[in-house]
Amino acid sequence: MDFAFDARTEELRARLLAFMDEYVYPAEAVAHEQRARLASPWDTPPVVEELKAEARRQGLWNLFLPDAEHGAGLTNLQYAPLAEITGRSPQLAPTATNCAAPDTGNMEVLAQFGDERQQKQWLQPLLNGEIRSAFAMTEPDVASSDATNITTRIERDGDEYVITGRKWYISGAMNPDCKIFIVMGKTDPDGADIRRQQSMVLVPRDTPGVTVQRAMQVFGYEDHWHGGHAEVVFDHARVPVSHLIGEEGGGFAIAQARLGPGRIHHCMRLIGMAERAIELMCRRAVSRTAFGKALAQQGVVHNWIADARVAVEQLRLLVLKTAWMMDTVGNKGAHTEIQAIKIATPRTVVGILDRAIQLHGAGGVSQDFPLAELYAGARTLMLADGPDEVHQRSLARRELKKYLP
Repeated sequence: MDFAFDARTEELRARLLAFMDEYVYPAEAVAHEQRARLASPWDTPPVVEELKAEARRQGLWNLFLPDAEHGAGLTNLQYAPLAEITGRSPQLAPTATNCAAPDTGNMEVLAQFGDERQQKQWLQPLLNGEIRSAFAMTEPDVASSDATNITTRIERDGDEYVITGRKWYISGAMNPDCKIFIVMGKTDPDGADIRRQQSMVLVPRDTPGVTVQRAMQVFGYEDHWHGGHAEVVFDHARVPVSHLIGEEGGGFAIAQARLGPGRIHHCMRLIGMAERAIELMCRRAVSRTAFGKALAQQGVVHNWIADARVAVEQLRLLVLKTAWMMDTVGNKGAHTEIQAIKIATPRTVVGILDRAIQLHGAGGVSQDFPLAELYAGARTLMLADGPDEVHQRSLARRELKKYLP
C-alpha cells in the first residue's frame, strides 16, 4: 500500500501551508478586532474578503469540488490532506478558500442535480464566492435524526410550490450574504415509500413568507464565522415549480448524496483541529511551570500528548482509507467506512481538545485561545450530519447481517 501523496497533492499542500502561515494565522486576531467594530455581528470582517482574493489568486479555490468543470477536479484522497490543513483555522481558512460548509454541500447538490438555469443563477455565484447559501432540513418539533420525520410541506399549486414549515440550526442563514436556501420538505406525505415523500426546492431568502426568526447559539457561541445557525419560518412561501431540484420524491436521495462528502469533509477538518490542539498543548507544556517542574515534565502531560498523537495518526489513516474507497468504489461502497469515521473522529477530537483545555487552565476556556470555540464546534459534529447513535445503529446492523441466515 502506497501512503505517499501524489505530486499534485504535495504541491497544493505546500502552497496551502504557506498561505496559512503567511496570511490566515496572522488574520485571526485581525478578524476578531474587525468584527468588534462591525455594524452587525453577522457582517463579514474585511480581512476575510482579502483572504478570499489572495486564495483565489494563488489557485487555492473550490478545492473540495471533484467536478473539474466547476471545481479543482481533485479526488477525495487528494482533497483530504488539504481539508485537514484548513481545519487548523476553521473560522477563516475554509471560507477563505471557498470550501466552507454548508456552501460546499449546496454547490455539490447544484452541480450534480441542478439544471442549467439553476446552475447559472445560483451555482456560479457560489463558485465565485459572491454569495452564501443555507441548507434547511433540521426541524425543532420532530426527531430530525430520522429525516423521514420532517413535517415541512411543499405543495403544488399550479405553476408554484407553496412551502410551509419551521426549520432550525440552519447554518449560514444569519449571514446577510446568504441569498438562497435549499429546503427539504414533503411533497407526498402519504406516499407508500417513506423515502420518496420528500423533495428539495430552491427558496431565495427574500421570498415573501420566509422569516429568519432568530440566531441559535451553540454552547453560548453564535458562530458568526459560519454565518450563524438560524431558526427559519416558511409561511406559505411561494416559488416557481422550476425551483424544484431534480424530481419530486428525490429529496431523500439527494440528501444522502450531499451528506456523504460532507461527513468526510468534516472529519478531515476535525483532524486539523486536533493537530492545532496538540501544537497548543506542547507549546503550553514547555512554557509553564507548576510545583517546581515544567508541565512538560509531568507524567500525566506526557500521557495526554502521546495518546493524542496516537489517536490522530489512527484517525488520519482511517479517513484517508475512506477517501480512497469513495474514489474507487463510490460513496455506497464506502458506506461502512464513512460511518466509522463519522463516529470515531468527532468523539476522539473532543477528547483531545478537552485535554488541551485542561492543560491551559483558565486560559483554555477563555477567548484568548481558540480551544473553547474549537471544542464547541467539534462537539456539535457528534450531532450534525446524523448523530453518532444513528451511524452506530446502521453500522452494527450491517455487521450483524453477515451472520444472519
